[in-house]
Amino acid sequence: MRAFFLLILAIAVSMLVIPMAWRLAPRLGMVDQPDERKVHVTPVPRVGGWGITLGALVPLLLLEHMDPLFQSFVIGAGILFVFGAWDDAKQISHWPKFLGQGLATAGVVFYGGLYVTRLPFIDGEVFSPLGGQLFTMVAMIGVINAINHSDGLDGLAGGETLLSMVVIAFMGYLADSPMVVDIALATIGGIAGFLRYNTHPARVFMGDAGSQFLGFALSFAIIYLVQVANSATSAALPLLLLGLPLADIISVFYLRVSGGMNWFKATRNHVHHRLLDLGFSHYSTVVIIYLLQAYFVIAAVVLRYEADLLVTLAYVLVIITLFVTLTLLERRRWQASDSSTPQWLRAPESLLSLLDKPWLRRLPLLLVCGSVSAFLAVSSVVIHSVPPDFAWLALVLALALATSLAWAVWRDSPLLLLIGRTAVYVTMAFTVYLLVANAEAMAALDLHWVNGFFVALALAVGVVIRFTVQQKFGTTPTDYLIVIGVVAVAFVNRMDRLDMQSGAAVHFITYVIVLFYSCELIFGQIRNWRLALVWPAMLTLLVLAGRGFLAGA
Repeated sequence: MRAFFLLILAIAVSMLVIPMAWRLAPRLGMVDQPDERKVHVTPVPRVGGWGITLGALVPLLLLEHMDPLFQSFVIGAGILFVFGAWDDAKQISHWPKFLGQGLATAGVVFYGGLYVTRLPFIDGEVFSPLGGQLFTMVAMIGVINAINHSDGLDGLAGGETLLSMVVIAFMGYLADSPMVVDIALATIGGIAGFLRYNTHPARVFMGDAGSQFLGFALSFAIIYLVQVANSATSAALPLLLLGLPLADIISVFYLRVSGGMNWFKATRNHVHHRLLDLGFSHYSTVVIIYLLQAYFVIAAVVLRYEADLLVTLAYVLVIITLFVTLTLLERRRWQASDSSTPQWLRAPESLLSLLDKPWLRRLPLLLVCGSVSAFLAVSSVVIHSVPPDFAWLALVLALALATSLAWAVWRDSPLLLLIGRTAVYVTMAFTVYLLVANAEAMAALDLHWVNGFFVALALAVGVVIRFTVQQKFGTTPTDYLIVIGVVAVAFVNRMDRLDMQSGAAVHFITYVIVLFYSCELIFGQIRNWRLALVWPAMLTLLVLAGRGFLAGA
């Protein structure tokens, strides 16, 4: 329950903060202008990092115990946010950035007491305390800059970090380490809220305020996981958990040094730039990198207790293959035959002609809308056990939805519109959580019928996306990221033979994703979406809140 609150609150804070910061971006000078090195062609606000950082820190400050180590994490995150925001506004040089990174990491190692004590291939502790502290600062600064440099395409740095954090959260859960789980889930929530606005073509960039925080949180979580929470794991495991960003920044510095260039001057020699120059679209480039990163993090779970040599080979051999392939293709001037949308995702013209009748084209969307309302209605009937704290959350969500409805009678406010939509998404996750966590409710519905319902709903969503929606809703690299995440969760869950309440975690994630896509379609395609979503959600929340209060009375 704690993890649910932390994740949902992080997503909600991130999604609410970004639009507010968006309006301030021009006044603060936080707008990314296009140039010859960048791939965007119009100015884009650089305030996504506000949502990522605040989305992660707010729930952590509310729920986490404030010991010195956690204090050092929060203070370090705050320092990096300030220096990152300064760079987003004024484009400072690399030396002030290093100063901020040094201050943030020094707090973790000297005040928080977290530092590296063991390395791959060497038994026992290899550092003196001071040596380990200095090495840790250098390593953390390296990771911060690796994530910062990978932020070159829409959804790229956020997606790579999210994949790593999903696996770190899982491994933290196995190691019974609440700090690792909480930091990973909070960061996942901040990224998830940000990706809502960063899908290509992005409406907002994370900027240094976001990318530096992600690198800091990632390095902190990995060091604590491998060095403290579960020291039985391979000391080489950080290679796989960091994945492609680590190899990318090393290759970039090698190319800059060998080419006689400034080490710190931005260039177009990152992996994503090289894939774009080979003719791959933005879409395909991001998906390729997601798949590579997914391999690394899943390999980290599979090989976490293996020998350092095997872990290192699993990383190095793939990296060598990648860069050798890129170099050979570049020398042969090979070009990909690519397009923004894969052929298999395009609706056949013959089928589109059959769906030319307006009522027939709207039928799948109406089925999606009716199915979501039916899910909420049935859930409100079968869920009898509602904890008191969930009852209060249901009441708060119901009040948020009622406020958005009442305000809409007068005029639509962008902020309240966003609050209403966010409350609907949280309501869906809230209801699914109560359903899958309630054995009696799931038994009453029968798991096979529930799974069948969501499979049918997913098919209906797929039909709407592929055949009836042309430009308003299209598949994006973030969709692939979600699919990869679901497959990864199911895989590691099965591999470790964890019961996890008979696969409740996998069911929860899968059901929520299907419902989120359904809501997104309804928001974008049905004009009166308040009648279709807000009213059913509000009534469901009131029923659940009433049951929770009556049970606690």
